[in-house]
Amino acid sequence: MTGTAAPSPVSRPLDVSRLAAGGRAVSIGADADQRAALAEIHGLETVDGFRAELVVRPWQRDGVRVTGEIVADIVQQCVVTLEPLPARLAVPVDATFVPRDSRLARRLEQGEGQDVLIDPEGPDAPETFDSPFLDIGAVAEEFFALAIDPYPHKPGAGPVEMTAGEDDQAEQGPFAALDRLRKAR
Repeated sequence: MTGTAAPSPVSRPLDVSRLAAGGRAVSIGADADQRAALAEIHGLETVDGFRAELVVRPWQRDGVRVTGEIVADIVQQCVVTLEPLPARLAVPVDATFVPRDSRLARRLEQGEGQDVLIDPEGPDAPETFDSPFLDIGAVAEEFFALAIDPYPHKPGAGPVEMTAGEDDQAEQGPFAALDRLRKAR
């Protein structure tokens, strides 16, 4: 999740090696340049607002759990009408991370947990990060990206109806070639 090649426009590296038991609150607000970069990276018309309110807490021995919410106002292009389509995203965040050199990370990489029964509705397996820093902004951006509708469409917009003659429709159907063979007999 945090292993992106380019840094996130809302990058917030946090040293998680000294977190208090109660955790640490992290607020991320994107300025105009950061919102423009988010829009470009994620193929959006605009990002009019981006705010993340997160809590970073210790998890198990050396892991980290990030919880909270991201609220973003975006404008996408409708895939049917090509009109601007505003949307508000309210994205819950709940992710667990372990250092790449931890025992649990090595077990996950070596496939030692393959016999474990995984609940598809349960929490995700922990992801790895390069300790001691975890980029909380990159985590927020990834949850933001996953919440974006890949095929946004305006309510009520449907596929464009095409009218054609009866003969044209028969020729364009999925069995048109078989119909021509049947008629040739």
